Amino acid sequence: MTHFKRFAAIDWSGAKGDRHKGIALAICDEGDAAPWLVTPEGRAWSRSGILDWLSAQADMPMLIGLDFSFAPPLVTRGSYLPGETTPDTARAFWSYVDEQCGDVDLGAASFLEQRRGRHFYFGAADGRKADFMHLRICEQHYNAQGGGKPSSVYDAIGAAQVAKASFAGMRVLHHLGKQLPIWPFDPRPQAGAAIVEIYTSIAARAAGFGKGRSKMRNGQALDAALAQIGCAPHDALDAYSDHATDVILTAAWLRANAKRQDLWSPPALSDKIAHTEGWTFGVV
Repeated sequence: MTHFKRFAAIDWSGAKGDRHKGIALAICDEGDAAPWLVTPEGRAWSRSGILDWLSAQADMPMLIGLDFSFAPPLVTRGSYLPGETTPDTARAFWSYVDEQCGDVDLGAASFLEQRRGRHFYFGAADGRKADFMHLRICEQHYNAQGGGKPSSVYDAIGAAQVAKASFAGMRVLHHLGKQLPIWPFDPRPQAGAAIVEIYTSIAARAAGFGKGRSKMRNGQALDAALAQIGCAPHDALDAYSDHATDVILTAAWLRANAKRQDLWSPPALSDKIAHTEGWTFGVV
């Protein structure tokens, strides 16, 4: 059993600048009422605004899912960035990334650009894309189970890339420090808030969407998906976007699955993985 009584999902962005339409935040309480969107101050969320919001939730019994990779792969490669002297635990690596980034609003694009072709793939000039597509143990496990092939944090090109968002997210996790436990790098707490890594496609699959068909761009599609996981219809939105519908569905999915012990104790999650690569909540 868990103590969580509120559930939140955050869609993330690594885009340059200080306001990001790609960031969305939804919350729900216990029960079956649909999640609602949290409105940012200003025209859109900033990453620093999300950091402030997260810090303010520390004492709340809230499970918070963030949609980016919390660390690069290390276990099968021996280093986060082979050939470069880096820390070998996630928290220390978050600090390493943050120290080398001067990007506005906790961005990390410069970190990747300075390592183009050595660690990160930006295009054909960097060589064979396949040579950069390294995955964490969790991602390999998810793929082997038929979940689909997640993106590599070393792939920095295209709409589906997660590299810039993930490294910007690592800066946020660093600045968050020990204010909130971040599972599985920290144990699951018995009180207060906790952060987990999420993959919104897991919620979409649970709601009946097949591979590559996880997007909901109108209220009818969102309500149909919510119903599949035992959630009541949502209040109509002023506008529908993939970001908004993803977090509404994923917050409801977190609520429906937070008490599943198998999700907190996946058999393949070792202590080494927990301290270096982390794990996506929902992968067993």
